[in-house]
Amino acid sequence: PSKSTTGDMAFFRAQGWDIDLAAHVRRGGHVLGLCGGYQMLGRVIADPDGIEGAPGQMRGLGLLDVTTVMRPQKHLRDVAATHLATAQPVRGYEMHIGETTGPDCARPVLDIGDRADGAQSPSGRIAGTYMHGIFAADGFRRAYLAQLGAASAVNSYAGQVDQTLDALADHLGAHMDLDEMLAIARGGV
Repeated sequence: PSKSTTGDMAFFRAQGWDIDLAAHVRRGGHVLGLCGGYQMLGRVIADPDGIEGAPGQMRGLGLLDVTTVMRPQKHLRDVAATHLATAQPVRGYEMHIGETTGPDCARPVLDIGDRADGAQSPSGRIAGTYMHGIFAADGFRRAYLAQLGAASAVNSYAGQVDQTLDALADHLGAHMDLDEMLAIARGGV
């Protein structure tokens, strides 16, 4: 995910990661871009109104035949969808500016019910979607990684989050005076 697609695209190139990613793709690798990463996979990122900086446009990575035009309206919504390639349900959220269009959008990544989302290259190895949080869906994550010949090391994402939060709470309780902190927060001491 990206907070500023154009700024992140410039940084990505300055680090030489565009060259690394192109080599990965040439070797048959797969790429899934989420939100700003999806926008960066396209041919052009246009910002005619200067929403993310100076008005203009920049070249994207050119891995998807799509163009993104930044618009002032921010899309923010919870989403339930089906990942089309695996038929697995996913839940997440969209939080982005910009509209992405182009021939690769004819091969969407998600079915959201009233609309499709995302785009895929003709080979299916390059894909992008505006949905954040899809890898939290255990069934999707397992099926997606299985298509790549890998296995998910996490059996239950929600269970792992709960376990991590419990361990953090135990650590804070053991090493901090929580009663003192609450007193300070309430304006005491």
